[in-house]
Amino acid sequence: MDLGISGRRALIAASSAGLGLAAAAALAEAGCTVVMNGRDAQRLRDATDGVAGAIGIVGDVSDADGATALVAAAEEALGGIDILVTNAGGPPGGNWADTGTNLYPAALDLNLMSVVAMTKAAVPAMQARRWGRVLAITSVSVRQPLDNLILSNTARAGATGYLKTMANQVAADGVTVNSLQPGYHATDRLQQLFGDRMADLAQTVAARSVGDPAAFGQIAAFLCSEHARFITGAAIPVDGGASAGLQ
Repeated sequence: MDLGISGRRALIAASSAGLGLAAAAALAEAGCTVVMNGRDAQRLRDATDGVAGAIGIVGDVSDADGATALVAAAEEALGGIDILVTNAGGPPGGNWADTGTNLYPAALDLNLMSVVAMTKAAVPAMQARRWGRVLAITSVSVRQPLDNLILSNTARAGATGYLKTMANQVAADGVTVNSLQPGYHATDRLQQLFGDRMADLAQTVAARSVGDPAAFGQIAAFLCSEHARFITGAAIPVDGGASAGLQ
């Protein structure tokens, strides 16, 4: 299906691997010119080599300054940004009792303030052009908090509230703002964490499998498409039915 975004300019943060890479590949396949990002220069080069026409920009989005700098560099490389996909790794695990208050600021910088900074830097130009797409990759833990991920639960929930509020305020300008909440997907990171226990992990999901990153990327690309112009303010789980809540 033609997504109607051929020629659009897209920045995908933290896209040298995993779901960010899958989103970048899908947007490139849809005809976008993409800027990919990562902290490791060699890993980023390897990733961009596999995505047609991709431009790699090394940068760290773990705080607001780094996130703002990435947007500025991408705008210079592309001549503007039509599509922004925010993404970042997760903070350390831990529960309420053993997670010190000193660990919260870095987690909020990584998974909340980086989103705020990137959108503040990129969206005003989208509003001026009367077209834009913002898509955040968060986590299913926003929908169903996980016991050992209190930092991620807190920071990503804050980002979700921010994005929902923002969506209502820019919709009339032709800019959509949505988030995807991934569950378990067959990324290198998940393989490193679970190894031979991947089959057991799949049994905890209603679909009895972990997700395909490429399929996740196609969902991300659709939400950035012309066809999705009437979808905004949505936080959509992509988890194979892993979350048990009604909403």
